[in-house]
Amino acid sequence: MSNDDNWSLPTPPFRADEALVALKRTLRDLKLAERGNAYELRGKRVVELALDEGVINARLARRLMLTPEWDRVAVKSSAEQRKLVDEVKKRLARWQDEE
Repeated sequence: MSNDDNWSLPTPPFRADEALVALKRTLRDLKLAERGNAYELRGKRVVELALDEGVINARLARRLMLTPEWDRVAVKSSAEQRKLVDEVKKRLARWQDEE
């Protein structure tokens, strides 16, 4: 086998605007209510999203509260987008178990 037989494929470019649309759809599928740039569960903010120069800036509530503390996440790739969705699912499951 020669050195020219490199089968690695380049990763597709991250299109933040298209990723934001997909991310919003996923959050609605998780039964979160959309309120402007934020998503809520039973009237309490869970996630806030903003698009800024090719990056999705997200704020994710640490606990389900009326005035939550936030974790900030910058989504710059599809892998980071999947990681954010997984984290939202994990926190939603934890909050449902706490009730």
